[in-house]
Amino acid sequence: MVFFAVVGFMPNYLGHPDNYIEANPLATPAHIVPEWYFLTFYAILRAFTFNFFFVPAKLMGVLAMFSAILVWFFLPWLDRSPVRSSRYRPLYRKFFYALLLAMAVLFYCGGAPAEEPYVMASQIAALYYFAHFLIILPIVSSIERPDPLPFSITEAVLGKDEAAALDAAE
Repeated sequence: MVFFAVVGFMPNYLGHPDNYIEANPLATPAHIVPEWYFLTFYAILRAFTFNFFFVPAKLMGVLAMFSAILVWFFLPWLDRSPVRSSRYRPLYRKFFYALLLAMAVLFYCGGAPAEEPYVMASQIAALYYFAHFLIILPIVSSIERPDPLPFSITEAVLGKDEAAALDAAE
């Protein structure tokens, strides 16, 4: 119902205010930002402000942005823990919350102007983003001892006593 109300009666409510400025082909707007779902990767793109040997900073930013997306495809090979749920992996859970914080910082810095302190914050958050997947995740999955897993899903959801009573009733 809410979806139909927004689409039918308020279609421009969630639009960006810059969309209502008349286009001027001779002047570029001072602050252009992508849509909200690209802000994290846009911050990674802008985080590279230095040349790396013979590779220019702009190309490094583009490579880093695409690498930030590509690293998610290699996640099954980077995380070698036999337990997939972070509910039973207390050490991994702490690093995962740090990753969420880094992504929130990147999200905020992606919508902010490309000036200090936002550039430095996005550089630090982008460094942790890649370190989490390429360094921390393989190390944690090899050294962490996960909590014991429940025998069945009913034990995990209902608790040990209620699951035993349910099994006895069957």
